[in-house]
Amino acid sequence: MPHRNDAAIWSGLFRISPDSGQTLQAQIRQAIVAAILDRQIAASMPLPSCRVLADKLGVARGTVVIAFQQLVDQGFLVAKERRGHFVNPQVLTSPSKPHVKPDIAPPGIDWKARRQVFASDMPRVTKSDNWIKSSYPFVYGQFDPNLFPTAEWRECNRMALAVLEIRNWASDVVDRDDPLLIEQIQARLLPRKGIFANPDEIIVTLGAQNALYMLATLLMAKGSRVAMEDPGYPDARAIFALAGAEIDPVPVDANGLVVSAVPKSSGFVFTTPSHHCPTMVAMSPERRQSLIAGAIANDQIIIEDGYDSQLVDQAPQQALKSLDRSGRVVYVGSLSKTLAPGLRLGYIVASADLIAELRALRRLMLRHPPANNQRAVALFLSLGHHEALVRRLSSAFDERRRRLSQAVASFMPEWRTSDPAGGTSLWLEGPHGVDSRAVAEAAAARSVLVEPGERFFAEANKPQRFMRLGISSIALQSIEPGIRELASAAGRRSAAA
Repeated sequence: MPHRNDAAIWSGLFRISPDSGQTLQAQIRQAIVAAILDRQIAASMPLPSCRVLADKLGVARGTVVIAFQQLVDQGFLVAKERRGHFVNPQVLTSPSKPHVKPDIAPPGIDWKARRQVFASDMPRVTKSDNWIKSSYPFVYGQFDPNLFPTAEWRECNRMALAVLEIRNWASDVVDRDDPLLIEQIQARLLPRKGIFANPDEIIVTLGAQNALYMLATLLMAKGSRVAMEDPGYPDARAIFALAGAEIDPVPVDANGLVVSAVPKSSGFVFTTPSHHCPTMVAMSPERRQSLIAGAIANDQIIIEDGYDSQLVDQAPQQALKSLDRSGRVVYVGSLSKTLAPGLRLGYIVASADLIAELRALRRLMLRHPPANNQRAVALFLSLGHHEALVRRLSSAFDERRRRLSQAVASFMPEWRTSDPAGGTSLWLEGPHGVDSRAVAEAAAARSVLVEPGERFFAEANKPQRFMRLGISSIALQSIEPGIRELASAAGRRSAAA
């Protein structure tokens, strides 16, 4: 155990960093609590005085005083007059474990044999945990810390933590959503896509994937058939398959989903018409009308994923939902591509009867998404921060997309690219014989992160020559040198083959 005057050991226990996102006071409290719970400080041993610890850590004495006082208030420390601060002995007491006679362990349970849903067998999303440390992160679905509205988001969270606000969101609201958030989705987000909905036609979800999972759980069963784009959104394909549905792959061309190839026997059609996943092409107006007409004629439900559609495009199109008069289109939206993917907040817009059923289902799953996050996002929208963020992101991403297209054309001319009017990625098709997985591995060794495209295809013999390059998290000045490195990696792989 360290002694009170063993400065080196105390400094080791209470390491703090000015680069941490936490305040110095919070870091000191976290370090002391960790040391106490790890039994590194005996109850009989006083902690260093506030002055001594402040000197060793290089912080103001008042910072340590406040940290100690808060730990006293929380019951981790006790202050003894003229003796100093000590660990509260009650914190160190833990219930005794019952004595178990050593015996031969019983055989374990084979959980795979007992499962009824084969989630772990579905293709996994592989994303680098350290993408932010990469020199050239052409990764999709991540954010740029330099573009994140830190000050505005903090302001909204502080507002949500006001005493009266806490009273509003801390109670159990069962299956209700934050009324301010519903109002802001209704007034700020949906009109951008030409959608006008009543409050009872909107439900908040934990992102788009949670929305798709609820829809599949509620509406699909073994034997259901879902027509969806091929290539297409792999997680949607997996979610529908888990519900027992069979997938009918439908080809995609420069005008989006080939509607004439949608089987009449499909009960559902899943589509990403604003920006197709993963090619980013938009569905033409003619095909949108044809898809809705076919859904009415064949009694089909259309699940529209507003994939990558919150940004301002050069040639914006309204959502399929805005054209629907039959109630057959269910719209799924998300804030992941604008605010932050880690927030996990989305929504569904559909007929009131369907929303009521989804609300009942959600109550049994998770009751409702965290109410404090809902209120913070509602405030973020209501104060105009999201509108300003969308303009800033749209401008930045438009410039990055053009720079990326130019760099690929210059350094990888043998690779064909899509030419989307918007979106946050570029879809590349390599020459026949190219293995994008091998290219990605070679590129990663050069600190270039790209995504092989095979997982987007439904067919068993998946083509290997496609890859997706994201632009949401890479700096403008890094795009051209990153493509040079990628071209070198692709060239070496071709030479090796």
